[in-house]
Amino acid sequence: MKTVPPRSVVVWSGVISLLVVLASVAGLADPQVYGQETENWATQAKGQDLGNLLAVVVLVVAALRYRKGSQRAALVWLGALLYLIYAFIVYAVAVHLNYLFLVYVAVLGLSAWGLIFNVDRVRGGGIQYPQGRSRTVAAWVIITTGVLFAGLWLSELVPALLMGKVPASLTDAGLWVNPIHVIDLSMVLPGFIISGIATLKGREHGLFWLAPWLVFSGLMGSSIIAAMVLMMGAGAANTVPATVMVSVVVAASLLALWGYLRLPAPVRSDGS
Repeated sequence: MKTVPPRSVVVWSGVISLLVVLASVAGLADPQVYGQETENWATQAKGQDLGNLLAVVVLVVAALRYRKGSQRAALVWLGALLYLIYAFIVYAVAVHLNYLFLVYVAVLGLSAWGLIFNVDRVRGGGIQYPQGRSRTVAAWVIITTGVLFAGLWLSELVPALLMGKVPASLTDAGLWVNPIHVIDLSMVLPGFIISGIATLKGREHGLFWLAPWLVFSGLMGSSIIAAMVLMMGAGAANTVPATVMVSVVVAASLLALWGYLRLPAPVRSDGS
């Protein structure tokens, strides 16, 4: 008998989406929201706002498909939640206190608890994972992405730390410590690499988390591209190489995700 996910999946996603749209539209339209930030950090935040609007579409569509029993959609849904958790940690701790603060906290909490409450249900749905090239390619894409960004952040941080200086990116953003460095180096990028290696070894935890991490990579990369485009529009220099690099990462992540979820489609093992 086919097990239908609870209606709360759609309701929960709807509430998150409304709050995200509220925060993102306000951030884009109201100068007061980022009025205390440096121009660099405010532009990055607006790029994140644009990425959030894309994430909302992915979250809602995936929730509706998951509600109908699609395990592929469930994996995409988890990836969208991972993205929102990451994004709203940054808003909650690295944007000056403003009238959206409790909205940031609410989205963070709802996204985190949505993931916690549902991950076991999705994982227990009897997902069948692809074999062969699509699995291998997807694993290497996420590993390469993890290594690439870890190398990028460390190439900035290690020389600055050895010389006792503050990285230029922190000065430009007006931050003491960049939460993106913290989250990426402590959790996200190790998660990419561990999931990719585990997938190559055929381990279930790697196979399960690979698709959500690819969704996360595509969404986060899209928000970075949006920020880069805004910076170029504001006259910032040297943004084209980074924009091209991230665009390649996004394209690779989405193609790998499509291949990983396409054939054979993850379905319930009970054959329903």
